[in-house]
Amino acid sequence: MKEDSTKQRVAVIEYKLCQPEACGNFLCIRVCPVNKMGKECIKKNIEEKPEIDENLCTGCGICQKKCPFEAIHIINISTKLGKPIHQYGKNAFRLYRLPLPKEGFVVGIIGKNGVGKSTALKIISGILIPNLGNYEEKENIEKVLEYYRGNEIYKLFEKIKNKEIKISYKPQNVEIIPKYYKGRVIDILEKHDREKVDRIIEQLNIKDYLDRLLENLSGGELQKLAIALCILKDAELYAFDEPSSYLDIYERMRIAKQIRELAEKGKSVIVIEHDLALLDYLSDYVHVVFGKPSAYGVFSTIKNSKNGINEYLDGFLKDENLRFRSEEIKFDVVAPNIVENRKIFTTYPEMRKNYENFRLVVEAGEIKKGEVLGIFGPNAIGKTTFIKMLAGVEKPDNVNLEWRYKIAYKPQYLTIDENILVREFLDKSNIDKEFFNMWFEKKLDLKKLLDCKLSELSGGELQKVSVAATICKDSDIILLDEPSAYVDIEDRLIMAEVIRKAAEVKEKPIIVVDHDIIFVDCVSERIIVFEGKPAFEGRATRALEKREGMNKFLGNMQITMRREKTTGRPRINKLNSQLDQEQKKEGKYYYLY
Repeated sequence: MKEDSTKQRVAVIEYKLCQPEACGNFLCIRVCPVNKMGKECIKKNIEEKPEIDENLCTGCGICQKKCPFEAIHIINISTKLGKPIHQYGKNAFRLYRLPLPKEGFVVGIIGKNGVGKSTALKIISGILIPNLGNYEEKENIEKVLEYYRGNEIYKLFEKIKNKEIKISYKPQNVEIIPKYYKGRVIDILEKHDREKVDRIIEQLNIKDYLDRLLENLSGGELQKLAIALCILKDAELYAFDEPSSYLDIYERMRIAKQIRELAEKGKSVIVIEHDLALLDYLSDYVHVVFGKPSAYGVFSTIKNSKNGINEYLDGFLKDENLRFRSEEIKFDVVAPNIVENRKIFTTYPEMRKNYENFRLVVEAGEIKKGEVLGIFGPNAIGKTTFIKMLAGVEKPDNVNLEWRYKIAYKPQYLTIDENILVREFLDKSNIDKEFFNMWFEKKLDLKKLLDCKLSELSGGELQKVSVAATICKDSDIILLDEPSAYVDIEDRLIMAEVIRKAAEVKEKPIIVVDHDIIFVDCVSERIIVFEGKPAFEGRATRALEKREGMNKFLGNMQITMRREKTTGRPRINKLNSQLDQEQKKEGKYYYLY
């Protein structure tokens, strides 16, 4: 068969998944046709793992098909991509193309987990010098300059080399901050200009924990501190890797305002974000990143925010004339009559819970059969306490909640108690394997994780496994606390679809707490709104019809949303835009067409 000269072969092995002894002693080596002809296309390396010679590989794909752990990827990609910008090793992930910062604008990056977004951001920030695919050689900035000569991004690398540009970078994993810095929050902040510090303390609402030690901060507090430190630096380029993690929607809008202000001051800003509404609100332009997670990633040309996000959801890049996903992601609206016709499954009484410095009052309500009930509100307002009371983990102070239902509960914070395989964890959870196979295994790509240890999973992978285990348990009511955390945009929307389908097929109520406004909008039929003063007092409404609930919640935040007429995509209106002002005047904060 004639070789396709327009394609180049990429062979990637996910060593996290590879188990050469468990597959029958290097099955890939034994089934390779090239090996059978006496050549060494696949061989053992010094670490006793398989290694593929891409020059000898014919692209037959037999090793990929036969691998029981789905650890091998044989991919033919366009030669137009040229050499990788960065490659992590032989048969390892490789990145093609880079994002382009623009002075005075926010450039967003959208794509699945594992396609190189964070790698690209580190390169743009000067933290990582790309090796141009020469992973065995020492990284060389001179070679990078030569490669990009005549390209628009050349000037950025030249400035990085000559240390003529100041870059401020906010990392993805803020949990590592206490490992590198010690002391109180205020001590770290006061190393910067006092006037700027006072302003950022107020703008990001971090005044309540200024005297706290870093090792005692929550994830959300560390996130806001990291963002504050990034903004406080006097830089020309600001890079934010997932700034919304751990933060509620109120805090997300606060940081959005601060990030937008950087661009308005003429700075270049680049942001990776999985909250679609926030990314849309923040960005002037976007790059779509596509490819095969853990195998390769490609950055699209730069696009205006609206078109870029729509093309990502459609799965088709117009400029590239490229379809990278077989199905488009749609935004379905739950018909009001479906909710009205649902039968009441159970009720719960007014519940009160008092702690030393916080009190919660939950209005009595009802839960309907087969519905998905969304919960909105700021952090530290009592949402998790409410879920715990329903789950029986916490007891109300004023009443005995004598439910005799089987409860499946996924907590907010996931802990790994046992170093077991995912398959073993799911077996111990006594899941409905038929439903898991139909909805989770393929749609959320969990099949390949079954023989991985729980301790080896990424945050997003662990979240998806935990949600799957919870939904597929034998239960009467399902409670999910922040199921979208760490999960990428595409999988969030797929997860919303699966949660709706589970409620419908199993005819069970599912209650979901989350901070992603689009995720809750997509998944829920009714809304419970939490109000009050965070960390002091919380009040929960009864379940409201979605339009009423969303209108109340958005009104509390003083933001308005609309749906695109062509795609149905929910979008946050720019503050004080004409549409924002019109909707506020009419008191319609939620979806005015």
